[in-house]
Amino acid sequence: MTQGPEVGGLDAALPSSNDGVGVYPLDSLDSLTGRSARAALMLEDLPAGLRSAGLREMAAAMTAAQDEILEANTLDLEASQEMAVPELLQEWLKLTPERLQGAICILRDLAEWPDPMQQVGAASYQPERGQAYTQRSPLGVVVLLSEAFPELAAIAAALCLRTANALVLRGGSEASHSNAIIVDVLREALEKAGLPADSLLLVPGEVGSLSDLLNQNHDLDLVIPYGRPSWLQQVIRQSVIPVLPTAMGNCYLYWGSSAPLETVRWMIIDSHRGEPDAVNAIEKVLLPPGISEASLQMLWNDLLERGFELRADAGLVESFSSLTLARDEEWDRPYLSPTIAFRTVNGLSEAITWINRHSSGHGDCLATDAYGESRQFTLGLRSAMVYVNASPRFQRRPSNGGEIALGMCNVTGARTGRLGLDALTQMTQIVLGQKK
Repeated sequence: MTQGPEVGGLDAALPSSNDGVGVYPLDSLDSLTGRSARAALMLEDLPAGLRSAGLREMAAAMTAAQDEILEANTLDLEASQEMAVPELLQEWLKLTPERLQGAICILRDLAEWPDPMQQVGAASYQPERGQAYTQRSPLGVVVLLSEAFPELAAIAAALCLRTANALVLRGGSEASHSNAIIVDVLREALEKAGLPADSLLLVPGEVGSLSDLLNQNHDLDLVIPYGRPSWLQQVIRQSVIPVLPTAMGNCYLYWGSSAPLETVRWMIIDSHRGEPDAVNAIEKVLLPPGISEASLQMLWNDLLERGFELRADAGLVESFSSLTLARDEEWDRPYLSPTIAFRTVNGLSEAITWINRHSSGHGDCLATDAYGESRQFTLGLRSAMVYVNASPRFQRRPSNGGEIALGMCNVTGARTGRLGLDALTQMTQIVLGQKK
């Protein structure tokens, strides 16, 4: 499966309110973003309990509208086939009942979570006369730009409401009907809960270009793009608003010489089980000297039987004719498909250097039975998250009740890893002086 050409995209037209979906007044881009900014200020002043009630109303409204949402998604899927939308985007677009129910469960979970805006902590700076502490505060208006993934509209809206942020959504034309009905349903739920409906706005495709939206820095505070890496780079280049990009694929695994085959096999296969997008899929494997040919052949046979495509460096291809040569540029790029490339390195130090230079930097792995190897790897890697003998499989709603996340982030200098509630807030330092 290949990523395919850029088809449709965020500058393609979205349905207007004339079709009865997403029925709020069609307005100028300046007016829409201004409405969102005013709603964000209102949210900040509302009690946490009201926002929790809003999340419950949103979950109930999504449950009641499941059939309508799935019907709208079917229209998008039919249109995407006529538009020759790449197969990858069609997979991301298909909203199954299970995916929709997963999004609804996230809304319900967030409704019961403690309010993050009430959290306070210690400050690194203390004045000579007085006291300082930190307090979480909302960012303001968050913009979600997404290719396909219609359920992300609901998940992002819930994360933003929990953190008292407003959300502006702009999706690709391939998900136009799905996004419109979901936003319409959620806006009605917000109004029913007594919350400002404009804290969630869908920007129609006919209202300004993507470039115009990315220049609305007087009203918008953060842009989160979610889609193919090539498209993410376009967003980053055009935006004057701070961007928190998500990352997919091109995760590396170093197979330590002491690690058993079963550990490596499990880590690779399980990492590709993320649904519908295997965000943390292991796509590159580095091999030190000493890995037995028998173990390699057993792993490759198993992966081939499971439908994986195998690629490798020139030395491995020369020794194993069943492998396909990986081009130089492939080591820097994700496949976003069941494809894995293998490469030999001289040892752990070279593996660390290679991963720091070529991986996506959001989730890289080590299989080892040696503590010293584990320690060197975790200290040397600059990735946002490092997995040792653990599957990096991404789950937006972990089964153990852990942090709900929109995606993974690999911003240099921040390296936020899982993009959850913390990423949608800022820490404000409060300094209290002593009266003389």
